[in-house]
Amino acid sequence: MTASYYAPKGGLPPQTQLMTGRAVFTEAYAVLPKGVFSDIVTSFLPGWHKTRLWMIARPMTGFSETFSQYVMEVEPGGGSDRPEIDEAAQSVLFVTGGHPILTLGTEAHELRPGSYVYLPAGTGWAMKNLGSEPARFHWIRKVWEPAPGLEKPEVLILNEADIAPAPMPDTNGAWATTRFVDPADLRHDMHVTIVTFQPGGVIPFEETHVMEHGLYVLQGRAVYKLNQDWVEVEAGDFMWLRAFCPQACYAAGPGPFRYLLYKDVNRHAKLGGTFRR
Repeated sequence: MTASYYAPKGGLPPQTQLMTGRAVFTEAYAVLPKGVFSDIVTSFLPGWHKTRLWMIARPMTGFSETFSQYVMEVEPGGGSDRPEIDEAAQSVLFVTGGHPILTLGTEAHELRPGSYVYLPAGTGWAMKNLGSEPARFHWIRKVWEPAPGLEKPEVLILNEADIAPAPMPDTNGAWATTRFVDPADLRHDMHVTIVTFQPGGVIPFEETHVMEHGLYVLQGRAVYKLNQDWVEVEAGDFMWLRAFCPQACYAAGPGPFRYLLYKDVNRHAKLGGTFRR
């Protein structure tokens, strides 16, 4: 299977276009369709040169409590020598376009579409785009929560093309997950995976669980059940689900339906609000 990764290109719709978007924000979920990724909703960060981003998730009391997610676009010659200023934040990078250069200490790593990078909290890193086309990647951040007997995980630099998807049992190959981290490795308190449904594949029940989710559709389309609503989604859409929001889906075809999935895992529920070190 040849991987395909949708990435927004910005721009603005013409003045003649009707406002018929699909954006939804509720108490249980949000949908940011690809049509809202315009130039006028981009953000900029200190320390980043020739770079803009779409900030599609951030902690907000009563909704997301664990993570932020950015869709980054770095122009040729752009990048940052100090991308992360929060020593407590761990990161996952997932490249959807271009060949950015990740530097860790004295080692440089050329990334490519499908590259997955895990950066433990406190890791010093730099990112530059030395190519001739924009570099595009997702940047997911979460404060790492220490736990007794567990050390920080190590840096991981992988690529989806080198990992065999794990089929979901009893689905005849219709549903599979590409896992970059061993689920039994409890050092990790977040998982970022790629979920793939073949045309006609389904989540045949309403998943309702403590993990909150960010789902960015990389390829294809589906009808997704979010809380009490059925919502049509396609490549370039982002879904943001708070904990316990019911969810299910039908993959519409004609090709695979694939999304980049964030979830928080492997830690106690926090009592009394903010995590206490």
